[in-house]
Amino acid sequence: MSHFMRAAMILLLTGLLVLGAAPASHAADAAKLALVIGNARYPDNEFVLNEVANDTQDVTEELKRDGFVVDRQSNLTADAMRQVLDRFYSRIERGAVALIFFDGFAIQSNRQTYLLPVDAQIWTEPDVARDGFSLDTILAEMNTRGAAIKIALIDASRRNPFERRFRRYSAGLAPAIAPSNSLVLYSAALGAVAASGKTEHGLFVAELLREMRAPNISAEQALTNTKNGVVAATRREQVPWLSSSLTTEFSFAGSVTRPPDNKIGDPTKPEPQKPEPQKPVCEVPQAEPPPSANDLARDPVIADLSRKIAANANDVASRYKRGQVYAIKRAYAPAMQDFDVVIRRNPGDGEALNNRCWTRAATGDLQGALADCNLALQVDPGLSDALDSRGLVNLKLGRTTEAIKDYTDAIQRNPRSSSSLFGRGIATRKNGGDGATDIAQAKSMNPNIAKEFAGYGVTECSP
Repeated sequence: MSHFMRAAMILLLTGLLVLGAAPASHAADAAKLALVIGNARYPDNEFVLNEVANDTQDVTEELKRDGFVVDRQSNLTADAMRQVLDRFYSRIERGAVALIFFDGFAIQSNRQTYLLPVDAQIWTEPDVARDGFSLDTILAEMNTRGAAIKIALIDASRRNPFERRFRRYSAGLAPAIAPSNSLVLYSAALGAVAASGKTEHGLFVAELLREMRAPNISAEQALTNTKNGVVAATRREQVPWLSSSLTTEFSFAGSVTRPPDNKIGDPTKPEPQKPEPQKPVCEVPQAEPPPSANDLARDPVIADLSRKIAANANDVASRYKRGQVYAIKRAYAPAMQDFDVVIRRNPGDGEALNNRCWTRAATGDLQGALADCNLALQVDPGLSDALDSRGLVNLKLGRTTEAIKDYTDAIQRNPRSSSSLFGRGIATRKNGGDGATDIAQAKSMNPNIAKEFAGYGVTECSP
């Protein structure tokens, strides 16, 4: 054998040995693609989600440092979101790491989570699937296109105006049905929402970025540490949800040093201390001020519904929807006017009677509210929303025993009603009981529930 042939054979064998030695379950050198979507300007929402723009920018910069090719998009309509997702799918190579980060509003329907574009128009349950984008479908498409690792980071567990239109409670997000080798992290627990407001940066993303930058830990451990960090920072009021079927070794920040098998979590970091049980705290949250006439005039949803009513005075459906929007925005006087018209046209409309009951209760017309709720329950004895509304009326009337019964009946029909749980907790406390468990559960599901009740004139400190 010639010297050249011998050298070539050595090189070939060396290459085969190197290939054979490479672990099949390592993704460090795979192509890494990310789609970052920040939807902050929903016309139906009372204010812009200020933290979204800052958080998506920070996440984009971190992913780029970690070697991802990132497509960052903001305030997408349904058509634009569909195009962006199609472009993302088309760029996924077989064996790639594919990641989606979504910051905005999402909603669950029929046990699926739907990410919402800024122009979503949701009034009924079927509208969710029509206007939203199923997270399960997105993950499945990433898998079909050949992604070896699928990661979804969803900061969208917020109470949003769409849910308030056709539900009297916030349903949060549903568990993701993800393909194998996937990581999914939500900013709050299943069925729960996180506090939202006019902030510049979100706690969830701050914890996420810190853990993504940590060296020598796996991506799964980074997300576990993110969850633990949020739990500790909020004293267990916000508990992110994590689902993992990851079998391939992957780290955001580079190589991974595996922890000993007999330890759970990052051995270099102390376990977050469990907060001490707290005694019930008397809180007096500041209720949001009602919108001005100019704010209502500029609202695009109200303007659109008003045009429909002007074009057709018999359009009861549009008038009912406008009444809902007014009531959600705490513009109770015009809401009452719309509900009055709807009920005059159809005195047996249980939903409209319930909405007028709730509106009257918020404004202090308690006897009128009680009459409306009683009529709504005559029409539909199982209407949980009307039981919840009547619970509020009885609570404000000081009839705590009746309020507890109404709220309990509502909870039996809808265990996810943060309004009924909070109301029952307050009524129980005023009736001489504890109520702390109901109040704590309601706050974990909806951190803004105390502020919402303050708008109705009910606080934990009320006599």
